[in-house]
Amino acid sequence: MARVPGRIGNQKEFRDDLTRLRNELGLSLAQLEQASGRLGKRLPPATVSSVLGRDRRPDWEFVADFLAACGLSDAERVPWQQVWQKLAATPQGGEGDTPAPPAAAPSADSPPEIADGRWWSKVRAELLRHRSAVAITTALALTVTVGAYALDVHYESIRQSEEADKNQDRQDRKDKEFRKKHCGTENRALVTVAGGECTGVTDGSDRSDVFGSALAPALTAIGAENADAIRGGRYVTVAFLAPLTSVGKAKDLTLDQFVGEIEGAYTAVERANTGDSPLKIRLVLANMGSGELHWKDTVESLKGVKNLVAVTGMGLSQQESVDAARALSKQDIPMVADLITADGFDTTGSIDSQGRTPKPINGLVRVTLTNAAQLEALGEDLADDTRTAALVRTDVTPNGSTDFYTNSLYQDFRTVPGLKKHLDPTADFAFDPRGGADSILNDIGQNICNAGHPIDTVYFAAREKYLPDFLQALSQRGCHQQHITVVAGSDTAALDPKTLNGLNQQGEAPITVLYASLPSAAALRARGNSDHDLYAKFTEAFAADHHGQRFPAGHATRGYWPVLAHDAVLTAATAIRKATTATTPLPNRYAVRNHLYALANNAVPAATGRFGIASTGNRTPVPITIHRLGAKP
Repeated sequence: MARVPGRIGNQKEFRDDLTRLRNELGLSLAQLEQASGRLGKRLPPATVSSVLGRDRRPDWEFVADFLAACGLSDAERVPWQQVWQKLAATPQGGEGDTPAPPAAAPSADSPPEIADGRWWSKVRAELLRHRSAVAITTALALTVTVGAYALDVHYESIRQSEEADKNQDRQDRKDKEFRKKHCGTENRALVTVAGGECTGVTDGSDRSDVFGSALAPALTAIGAENADAIRGGRYVTVAFLAPLTSVGKAKDLTLDQFVGEIEGAYTAVERANTGDSPLKIRLVLANMGSGELHWKDTVESLKGVKNLVAVTGMGLSQQESVDAARALSKQDIPMVADLITADGFDTTGSIDSQGRTPKPINGLVRVTLTNAAQLEALGEDLADDTRTAALVRTDVTPNGSTDFYTNSLYQDFRTVPGLKKHLDPTADFAFDPRGGADSILNDIGQNICNAGHPIDTVYFAAREKYLPDFLQALSQRGCHQQHITVVAGSDTAALDPKTLNGLNQQGEAPITVLYASLPSAAALRARGNSDHDLYAKFTEAFAADHHGQRFPAGHATRGYWPVLAHDAVLTAATAIRKATTATTPLPNRYAVRNHLYALANNAVPAATGRFGIASTGNRTPVPITIHRLGAKP
């Protein structure tokens, strides 16, 4: 990496080269401040941005401190000083520079007696020494002229100084307004949206709390890991695209969910960079915001990310995620989804075909199980029972977009043989989350008691966030003494078991919840799991030191979000490693996409068990476990 200045012709190019040096060294402004502080010369981010942003040559003292904080030795700073001195000696630095400074004020270059106004004593002395009238007149004229010139220079210096201060004030206001619009940072890819929420893309070199204080440890670790990754010059970038904030009416996630997700994703990158390969992986976070409302601008910002070869995460099974996937597919960027389970949300693109010929989403694969696989397992488990089931469903997300997860569950409940046989076609209850869930769920609970046939089972085709309220409603329904079973989707894994325990302790509302998903954390680490060592390595790496940061060990086992995010990034990393050869030392997105679809025969050593990727983009094989919560039937 070049640590010497490039070809510099003017002051602007000199300032730009200082910024280039910091970026190539992978130093954030916060890290530069820390490094300068250790040297006894603190350079706050605001100072650095102001000095390098203003249209003038920085003082050499600032430049020297800046270079030292960047790690340059005294010898390495010499070429920079030579360029600085050359610019200082040039009256006009070239395009983009301010004019050369005016002549110094009288107090600096003029005789003291002129500078402080005592020049008349000089005149009087001249009169006494020169008796000739001509000499007196000449001396007087000369002295007055010198004094007048000195005063003119002095006043011009003051005027230019005041003008420079005004220009600096205007620039400071512009800088402040820019930072206000960009989450308090200098990063154009971060945007402050309504309500103060920060969306967009960061590599960890910006403020560590741009997406909230809960993600600060992970972002701090990401920034440090990325600095190490790019230092050698050979790296590719993987983005993690997801809703990383959840506020307002579009709120649909809990803090624990997306924090654990990012911690899991980071753990995979750190593990991938531990090996001997000179090619490193840089991780950037791309926040679509609450409800994924800002997916379009965030995906657009990803176009400017250097060496981007894959996008992971991809959000939830909803319309915004589909739109984002199709936009990325048009850019030929491979994608590895972590949480998406809706049927057809894969390479086939049948997710939104609506009876038409599906339009493929080339490059989209996923690491979790589909809704169809979940409900087929549940159908086999319940096929021989005698039951009467009602169906409760939602069609849209809190912001009104199509919820493919719930729609997919609804279709599977009605078509999987072992489940549809129990359905009472007259007991189909729908609700819209935009109208509030509490009151309508209570009414649905009462209506279940009034169905044409006694209902002992409910198929719940809605998000887990509404499940606690629905269970509460069931416990208070008029026929609550009758045992009832709720069959739900895999996001039920986020349900706090204490919710059911509290309800069932009342003794009059026996409720069981069934769902199918990947094996639990206990099952994954059990000796009976042939890949238990892979899960153990994941949890060990998760709880290790991450550049001075630590993630609570309990986060790794709190639901499936951390482990699936880890496995999604690991899948991308595995394809990247396979695409890296002697002839292609820096693989591009096309090579990575090729190798994603070549990951067969358990090629991915994932924490949830080894797997490959089928031509449809789905994981194979998929371990499925049926989970029972609450009272026994």
